[in-house]
Amino acid sequence: MQSKLIIRVLPVLAALALLSGCSSGGGEGDEGIVHGGEASLVLPTLDDVPTAIGATGHTLLIIGMVICLCGLGFGMLSYMQLRKLSVHRSMLNISELIYTTCKAYLTKQGKFLLILWIFITIVIVGYYKFLVGFAWSRVSIIVFFSLLGMAGSYIVAWYGIRVNTFANSRTAFASLEGKPLPTHQIPLKSGMSIGMVLISLELIMMLVILLFLPRDIGGACFIGFAIGESLGASALRIAGGIFTKIADIGSDLMKIVFKIDEDDPRNPGVIADCTGDNAGDSVGPSADGFETYGVTGVALVTFIILAVEEPAMQGLLLVWIFAVRAAMVVASGIAYAINHAWVARRYKNAKEMNFETPLTSLVWLTSIICIAFTFATTGAVLGNGENGLGWKLALIITCGTLAGALIPELVKAFTSTKSRHVRETVKSSREGGASLNILSGIVAGNFSAYWLGITIVGLMAVAFGISTTGLEEYMIAPAVFAFGLVAFGFLGMGPVTIAVDSYGPVTDNAQSVYELSQIEQVDGIDEEIRTEHGFAPNWETAKYMLEENDGAGNTFKATAKPVLIGTAVVGATTMIFSIIIGLTEGLTNNVENLSILHAPFLLGLILGGAVVYWFSGASMQAVTTGAYRAVEFIKEHIKLDSGNERASEKDSRAVVEICTQYAQQGMLNIFLAVFFSTLAFAFVEPYLMIGYLISLAIFGLYQAIYMANAGGAWDNAKKVVETDLHAKGTALHDATIVGDTVGDPFKDTSSVALNPIIKFTTLFGMLAVELAVGLTSLGMSLTVHIAAAVFFLVSVFFIYRSFYGMRIQTEISE
Repeated sequence: MQSKLIIRVLPVLAALALLSGCSSGGGEGDEGIVHGGEASLVLPTLDDVPTAIGATGHTLLIIGMVICLCGLGFGMLSYMQLRKLSVHRSMLNISELIYTTCKAYLTKQGKFLLILWIFITIVIVGYYKFLVGFAWSRVSIIVFFSLLGMAGSYIVAWYGIRVNTFANSRTAFASLEGKPLPTHQIPLKSGMSIGMVLISLELIMMLVILLFLPRDIGGACFIGFAIGESLGASALRIAGGIFTKIADIGSDLMKIVFKIDEDDPRNPGVIADCTGDNAGDSVGPSADGFETYGVTGVALVTFIILAVEEPAMQGLLLVWIFAVRAAMVVASGIAYAINHAWVARRYKNAKEMNFETPLTSLVWLTSIICIAFTFATTGAVLGNGENGLGWKLALIITCGTLAGALIPELVKAFTSTKSRHVRETVKSSREGGASLNILSGIVAGNFSAYWLGITIVGLMAVAFGISTTGLEEYMIAPAVFAFGLVAFGFLGMGPVTIAVDSYGPVTDNAQSVYELSQIEQVDGIDEEIRTEHGFAPNWETAKYMLEENDGAGNTFKATAKPVLIGTAVVGATTMIFSIIIGLTEGLTNNVENLSILHAPFLLGLILGGAVVYWFSGASMQAVTTGAYRAVEFIKEHIKLDSGNERASEKDSRAVVEICTQYAQQGMLNIFLAVFFSTLAFAFVEPYLMIGYLISLAIFGLYQAIYMANAGGAWDNAKKVVETDLHAKGTALHDATIVGDTVGDPFKDTSSVALNPIIKFTTLFGMLAVELAVGLTSLGMSLTVHIAAAVFFLVSVFFIYRSFYGMRIQTEISE
C-alpha cells in the first residue's frame, strides 16, 4: 500500500531535519545571495499575546488543538458506527470489490505523486539551497513539509474512499426497509466523518507549525506544506476526474447501444464506474478540500506577517484566525447534531421524503451557528478593539460564510431535479432530442455563471467597504486581507461542505451496489432478511428511494464545487499579494507596473485565459480518448446472451486498467505543462506573471462555474426522466443520456480541477518569481530569458502531447 511507503519516508526526512538542526541559526551558510521570500518569514511569538478573555494566545490554540482531536474522534466514531451497520453479504461483496479496485487505483496514483513531487523538490532545493543559500537544515524542513502536505492530501483521500465504500452497501441495504430516513442518514454520516477528519487533521498540522516549531522556520514550513498539499490535490483531482468520467461514459453509453439498465451486472464497465465515483467524487474532493483549507490559511498567515507591521498585532490576528477555525469545527458538529435530531423526529415514520430538504436545512443551520460562533470567538480573542476592529473582522468573515450558504441555493436553481432549468432541459429534449438537450444545459451553465459571479462580487464588495473603515491603521492593503477573510468564511462550515459533497458518491454507489448484488435473485432472500434482520424487504420502494436519493446527491455534489472554486479565486488575491509585496518592496517601488499601461502585465492578463481553455480541452481530451477505448472494450466483451448473470471480474478489472492508464497519461501531460508554463511565464517578467495569475483565477472562476452547473443540469435532467417520468429506454431517455455524457467531463473533470490548478500555479508561481528575480539580481538576466524560452518550449511540447499524443488512434474509415 502506497500510504505505507509515504509513512516510512516521512520519519526519515523528519530525522534529517532534526539532525541538521531546526533553527536557521544552526547552520553555516544560512545567509544567502538573495532573500528567501516567504520561506524567510519569522512567525511572531504567541506566548505573551493577550486576548480579551485574559488567556494567552498559546493557551487558546492548545484548546483549539484539543477541539481538533475531538473532531478526529468524532470522525473515527462515525466510521466505526457505519462499519457495524447491518448489510447483506451480497451487497458487502460488491462494495468490497469496489474498494479493492479503488485501492489498486490509488496505490498507482501514490507512486505517480512521488514522481511529480521530485520535480517540485528539485526546484525547492535548487532555489533555497544554491541561490538563497539556506542551510541544509532549513532546506530539508521545506522539503519535509512539502512531502507532509502531499501525504496529507493522499491520506485523507484513502480515508474518504474507505468510509464511502462502507457506507454505500449499508445505504443500499437500509433502503430495503422502505423508510427514507436511514437511506438519508447513512451517506450524511459518512460525509460528516470525512469532513471532520479532514478539517481536524489539516488544522492540527498547521497548529503544530504555529505552536511547536521554532518561529524562524515557520515561513518555510508553511510554504513547503502548502505547495505539497496543492500538488497532491491537483494530481488527484485531475486524474480522478479523468478516471471517473471515462468509466461513467463507457458504462452509460451501453444503455443506448444495448438497451440495458444503468447498472446491469453483465456490463463490465459498471465496476469501473463505481470505482470512478470514488476516484473522482471522493478521492478528488477529499484531497481538494484538505488543500483548499490549508492553502487559504497559509495565504492569510503570509499576509499578516507581510502586511501587519506590529508583531503583537501579528500574533493576535494569527491566534484569532486559528481560534475561529477551531470554533467552526465545534459549530459544524453542533449543527449536525441538531439537524440530525430534527430530521429523525420529522421523518421517523415517513414513507416519502424530499432528500434535498434535510441537506438544505443542515447547510443553513450550520451557516447561522458558524456566524454566531465567529462573533463569539472574535469577542473572546479581540474584544471590541480600537475602532471596533473585532466586529468588523467578524462581519467580513460573515460575508464568506453567507456565500457558503447562498451559493448552494443558487446552484440548486440550475441543477436540482425540481429546478426550472432542469425541467426546461427535459422539455427541450422531448422534441429536439440530444441537440436541444445540450443547448439547454449550456444555457443553464451560462446563466449560473452570471448569478454566482454577481453574488461573489457583491459579498466581496461588502467586505471591501468594511475594510475601508479603519483597517488601514493596522495593515497595508486591508482590502486584500478582507478578500482573504471572505475566502476563509467560504470554508467556515468546512466539515458540512465536505459532508454534502461526499453524500453524492455514496448515494450513486448505493444504487449501483443494489443492482450489482442481484440480491432479489438470492434463494429465500425474503425469509432470510425477515429472520436475520427483522423486517420484510420492500423491493420496489427501495429502488425508487435510491434513485431519488441519487438525484439529491447529484444536486449537492454540484453545490460544493462553486464553493471550492470561489475560495481559490477569492483567496488567490491574498496569495498574489505576497508576490506583489516582494516585487514592490512593500508597495513602495514599481507599483506603476501593476497597470495595463505596463505591457507585460496586460499580456499576462490575456495569457491566463489561454491556459484555462487549453486545460479544459486537454482534460476532456483524455476523457474522450479513454472513453472511446473503454466503449470499444466493453462492446467486444459484454456477453448478454451467454447466460452469465454478471461480467467476469477479469473484464471488469480490464476496464479499470483502461481508465487508470488514460487518467495517468492525461494527468502527466497536464501537470508538466502547467509546471513548465509557470516557470516560463515567471522567468519572462515578474509582472507578466502577476497578470497571468489574476487572469487564471478570473477566467477559471467563470469557466468552472459554467461547466459545473451545465453538467449538473444535464445529469439531473436524465434523473428526472428516469424517476419522475419513468421513461427509461425511450428516445427521450437516450437524448438525456447523451447530454449527461457530455456533461460528465464538464462537471467532474475540467471544472473541479481548475480549483487546485489555480492554487498550485499561484503557490508555485511565488517560488518561480523569486527564483527569476534572484537570478536577475545576480546579473543573469540573459540566462533567465533563455531559461524562459526553454521552459516555454517544454510546456508547449506537453500541451501538444495533451491532444496529439492522446487523440484516438483510429482511421475514420474504420
